[in-house]
Amino acid sequence: MDDILLMDAAERYSKGEMSAQEIVFFEELRKNNPDIDQLVVEHNFFLNELDVYARAKAFRHTLHETEHKLAEEGLITKSQLRGKAKLYFIWNKYKRTVAVAASIAGLISLTTAGLNLAFNKNINNSKLEMLVQEVSKTQKDVDKIKNAASSNNPAAKPTPSVDYMATGFLIDAKGYIVTNAHVIAPMKQHIYVENKKGEYFTAIAVSTDVRSDLAILKIVDTGFHSPGILPYSIKRLNSDLGEQIFTLGFPRKEIVYGAGYLSAKSGQDGDSSAYQLTIPANPGNSGGPVINGNGEVIGIITGKNKGADGVTYAAKSKNIFKLVEDLKRQDKDFQTIKTPSGNILRGLDRVQQIKKLEDYIYMVVGN
Repeated sequence: MDDILLMDAAERYSKGEMSAQEIVFFEELRKNNPDIDQLVVEHNFFLNELDVYARAKAFRHTLHETEHKLAEEGLITKSQLRGKAKLYFIWNKYKRTVAVAASIAGLISLTTAGLNLAFNKNINNSKLEMLVQEVSKTQKDVDKIKNAASSNNPAAKPTPSVDYMATGFLIDAKGYIVTNAHVIAPMKQHIYVENKKGEYFTAIAVSTDVRSDLAILKIVDTGFHSPGILPYSIKRLNSDLGEQIFTLGFPRKEIVYGAGYLSAKSGQDGDSSAYQLTIPANPGNSGGPVINGNGEVIGIITGKNKGADGVTYAAKSKNIFKLVEDLKRQDKDFQTIKTPSGNILRGLDRVQQIKKLEDYIYMVVGN
């Protein structure tokens, strides 16, 4: 998740500028992620210190102006200090200001370091491109036309207005989907998922892990029907260098296939929670599954290197299990989540594997 977006959200939350829906979502993030909760606490403290410092500075300025005015009118006299006495006076006068400024500077440094560690773990934003696609104005206009046409048909479900699109896939046929945390970060109002038939369903985020850049969504739309038992399994162990892999995602309004291989066992700057892949990826691919020849999900696309063609990064699939386990510990309502253990893709050729996978890969959109 972009640290600037996170800081902006923390500030808007602290100042009471969020809508009721945003507050509920953000408080759920705080509840599920102690790093985000700590960030809000530290940010509130920081803002309070700034306010205290500003009020103290304004009060000192008022005293100085009053003293200067009284001296000009001859009501008081100001003795002139020289040499060491002058330096001593200046130090005594401003040492508290210096201390407060130093404390604030230190707090800024610690907060920045914490952000870099917690929310930019091994990520250099100048090199990494997140693969969330912004929906063009043309596409929005097309959707408006579709909605206008469907308004004459009461049975037709209108196409929601969306600003961003990426990818996700089911980890439980009851409607639990994994995508990236950075995919849903800009979706402040609504999250939807769309299947290959073009059907939209309302979803909510139930868990987010900024460190691994993963999020779990739950489809809450009454119109959703499970597509059946998931045909793939999710790998718990690390994969091997050179392993052939493929991905399915939504850089377009239709599902797109890409193939490549695992080129490094760690992600950018040696991030051990991710892989480096040599595979084409474009905006919209974020959140897509990385699948090996045996039909096992080994990772989740997170972004690509801006300066190197075909160099893509993926969070390791074992992070999914940790996210699910944390969610189950935090909320008993999610005890029924069951990640897939069977695998019917093993032994099938690639074309047949893709045909069986398409029903379980979703476009994640929102605004």
